[in-house]
Order: sequence, then C-alpha cells, then structure tokens
Amino acid sequence: MSWDRSPPGPHFPRTLDIAWKYLYEFQEKIYKLALEVITLEDRKNSLLSRREIKTVLRNAAGRIKRTDASDLLAKQLNVDKKTVIPIIMTCQRGKTDIVATFYVYNAEHELKQLPRFRLLRSMPKAERKKLIDEEKAHKLKAKQAAVAETKAGTTRSGR
Repeated sequence: MSWDRSPPGPHFPRTLDIAWKYLYEFQEKIYKLALEVITLEDRKNSLLSRREIKTVLRNAAGRIKRTDASDLLAKQLNVDKKTVIPIIMTCQRGKTDIVATFYVYNAEHELKQLPRFRLLRSMPKAERKKLIDEEKAHKLKAKQAAVAETKAGTTRSGR
C-alpha cells in the first residue's frame, strides 16, 4: 500500500482540468436556465403614468443584482431597460425565490418624479460614479466662482 499522494496516472491533471471545465459549463447552463420570472400582479397606474409589476424571481436569491433583474424584466416585457426601475426586492431565509416590485414608465422623462437615489441605484456602478464626480466638479466650480466674485466685490467696494 502506497501512502504517497501522487495522482493515479500520467494523465490525471489533464482529466481533472477537463472535468472542472465541464462542471463549470454545466453550472453556467443551469444558472441561465434556472432564472425564471413569474408575474404575480400587473397594475396600470394612470395617475403617475406607470405600470407597477410585482414578480417572483425563481431560484435567484443571492445570484442576481438589481440591474440584472430589471434587464431580465425589460427583455420579457419588450421595453427599454432604462424605464424599468426596481423598487423592492426581498427574499425569505431558507428560500431561493425573490419577490420584487418594479415600476415601468412609458418614457425616460417621466422618471424625474422618482427620488434621486432610486435612479442612482439602478445605474451601473461605473456610470453612477462618473455622474457623481461630474456633479461634484460642477458644484466646486460654482463655489469657486462665487468666492472669486465676492472677493472681487469686496475689493471694489473697499476702494
């Protein structure tokens, strides 16, 4: 009986790599097939000109992000993904389903009635950071211009 930890043959690492490759591909296929969107409720809110959709995302707990979920629903409803805003996504302990509420607007200009954090939360991270940095730079320029204007105003009035 051999106590060494050597592999059982010259081709063992290659077969192990192939097995891991197939296992990874199998997991990817299951992940794509397992995500299922079931619509529980679809209301039209004519006062706010939007659709309020309540869905169940099967087998998605811990696997899906808000942006991915809104993209999935947009594809299912054949609407622009920028007009689909995730509002609530909750799941229960021990369950793999997510109960989610989405607002689907008719046009992008109607999104202005939502709070700013909802719009920022539904953006990709890089785009959100770029937008926030631009706003900070704009505020800083405005503040510097105001300070320069007050300094120029005090020197003129002091003469």
